[in-house]
Amino acid sequence: MSARYADIIVDISHEAIDRSFQYRVPEILQGSIRIGSLVNIPFGNSNRMRTGYVVGFSSQPLFDVERIKEIDSVQEGAVPIEGSLIALAAFIRERYGSTMINALKTVMPVKEQAASLHNRQVRILFEGKQLEDYLALCHKKHANAKLRLTERLMKQNELPMTVVSGELNISGTTLSAMQKDGAIAILEQTVYREVLKTVSESGEETDVAPNAEQQAVIDRVTNDLQAGTTGTYLLHGITGSGKTLVYIEMIDRVLAMGKQAIVLIPEIALTWQTVKRFQRRFGAQVTILNSRLSKGERYDQFQRAKKGEVSVVIGPRSALFVPFERLGLIVIDEEHETSYKSEFPPKYHAREVAIERARMACASVVLGSATPSVESFYKAQQGSYQLLTLTKRAMPEAFLPKVCVVDLRDELKAGNKSIFSRQLKQLMSERLLRREQSMLFINRRGFAGFVSCRSCGYVFRCAHCDVSLTEHFGDTASPKLVCHYCGYTLRKPKLCPSCQSPFIAGFGLGTQKVEEQVRRFFPDARVMRMDTDTMKRKDAHERVLSEFAAGKADILVGTQMIVKGHDFPNVTLVGVMAADLTLFENDYRSAEHTFDLLTQAAGRAGRGSLPGDVVIQTYAPEHYSITAASRQDYHAFYEAERAYRSLLSYPPFGHILAVFGEGADQRKLTRLTDMLGVRMKSWGEEQGIIVTGPCDATIARVNDRYRRVLYAKCKEYDGLIRIKKIAEEYLKTPGFERIAVSFDMDPMQSY
Repeated sequence: MSARYADIIVDISHEAIDRSFQYRVPEILQGSIRIGSLVNIPFGNSNRMRTGYVVGFSSQPLFDVERIKEIDSVQEGAVPIEGSLIALAAFIRERYGSTMINALKTVMPVKEQAASLHNRQVRILFEGKQLEDYLALCHKKHANAKLRLTERLMKQNELPMTVVSGELNISGTTLSAMQKDGAIAILEQTVYREVLKTVSESGEETDVAPNAEQQAVIDRVTNDLQAGTTGTYLLHGITGSGKTLVYIEMIDRVLAMGKQAIVLIPEIALTWQTVKRFQRRFGAQVTILNSRLSKGERYDQFQRAKKGEVSVVIGPRSALFVPFERLGLIVIDEEHETSYKSEFPPKYHAREVAIERARMACASVVLGSATPSVESFYKAQQGSYQLLTLTKRAMPEAFLPKVCVVDLRDELKAGNKSIFSRQLKQLMSERLLRREQSMLFINRRGFAGFVSCRSCGYVFRCAHCDVSLTEHFGDTASPKLVCHYCGYTLRKPKLCPSCQSPFIAGFGLGTQKVEEQVRRFFPDARVMRMDTDTMKRKDAHERVLSEFAAGKADILVGTQMIVKGHDFPNVTLVGVMAADLTLFENDYRSAEHTFDLLTQAAGRAGRGSLPGDVVIQTYAPEHYSITAASRQDYHAFYEAERAYRSLLSYPPFGHILAVFGEGADQRKLTRLTDMLGVRMKSWGEEQGIIVTGPCDATIARVNDRYRRVLYAKCKEYDGLIRIKKIAEEYLKTPGFERIAVSFDMDPMQSY
């Protein structure tokens, strides 16, 4: 490298210094620094040592040479950022708002090196007359350790170091002496940490040949790519239509072109079945990247991808940034999922970033879902995406399940106060008699939504957050009250702290309570529960899902992680315990969330040769999201939702910017966000942008930090980017460093 100067982004997450600084590259480091390297640099008037990322080089100074400081050293153990990923970070910073350093850290799925594992083998070198002479010499000198190892190596030729040092008890001194004698060689090979269990061929289901619909989709995408035509495709396939098989066949062709593929999935829980199918087809070419892996496991998979030793990476949104050099295809399965939107700055959406990365790499993107997001389907209708459809279930004998919507108001009128409607209870009994499986879905973990005193109405709340506590039962019979935001835990008291009444009870419905009621009504049933509380162990997802698939449970109770993408042929009944939980959220997307979950849940039943039933229990059976989901009618839902959103200029017919501020000092937060709100309203009036707020967030305090929010709404996305940039400049005003402000474009969570 001949460049004398490096442009460096300093590792300080503060908007006031969100730019690069020029440093001189010392001669001693000329060969060891490249774009993406993490370096140590003196920074500021005090020359305090900081770290920073190299984002460019130049041969000429930008200002007085005497003022340019010198790079101190390269940070040991750091993983460099690839040049193309730095460009992607710049896109994220521009589009979603954050400091460049935060954007750079976002595109690093692995941020630091881990110690490598090594496989060491001892091999014999002597043979023939030379070996005979060496054995005779060992006998003569009574070198028993050398003799013992040599005789063993004569039988096996090569031994692992663990056997040599353990079973044979050969010391390092002896090995060194034998190496010096020329009798042995010690071979060392880097061993990658195993993250995927080998899939057994025997007894495993194999993928069938694609049907005509599937083949048409496969041909369309791969023929375009072969011809050099890339783009974004929306694959709208009903539940059970075989979208995973389509992805596998596409990727098979992409690999044949010498290219690589990334498959994004929304939940770690989906990895178990998805990876098994990919691994059966592609073997060691497949790996995974997710947060459940250890630091060493993640680093090893990163290195394998970088060296081209794997060609397919599967994982949640962070897998999007794997350092593939020959990227040909990005698949985003269940593209409607909210987990593809980052909850932390920069609050990027994996769908949009994937499209940008594919554009940079001349690759294609396939978005797949049975319930596409309203935004994606609108873009497909407008021609921005190419719409592909699958209208039939993959198995010829499989049909969509029969759906029954139960009005819980009628159940109460009939005197049924159970959490199970009469219809659901009857169908569960029938499934148990026929040895078929059932799934019960409720979108809330825990035992009860909140706990209060029935005498005075006192509600138990978190000491650090503005939320009520949820009742949970642990390993013991003693219940505890837990905050789902900060983890604050309180043992459930026997008396009300306000009036000393003993009448304390939980209200609402959670997975633990459903499980308890199932065991009460069906004592002989084998029941499993799957929610965040039961999935804390690293391999918990795979264990529960594999055991349920093997028929070791009759009923699986769980949150939304049980209804997404899983394929259990013996599941013939799905019960949705309370469809209203998501329907009346403080979020304009609540109807879409409800429709998605109900459709996905219904899609788990009847995926094999056995017919399926679905029971949706609700207090709002007439709502369009529930009626459309009961018919598996996406188009009916889309048209109703489209009318609602276009009327109020919600995405995709308009765009929203949420400006979210938080701080430990409530008065300062209020004053500073009020100042920001006044300025933004002034700018908004000039540019036709509506600005509302600020006001307290829906949850005004989390973990002793206060939260406020204001919103900007505009027909054009670029208008919100302009006002975001103006706000970012204003936030450099002294005083604003006392609060944290983040931007969320078209938010997928309520504030």
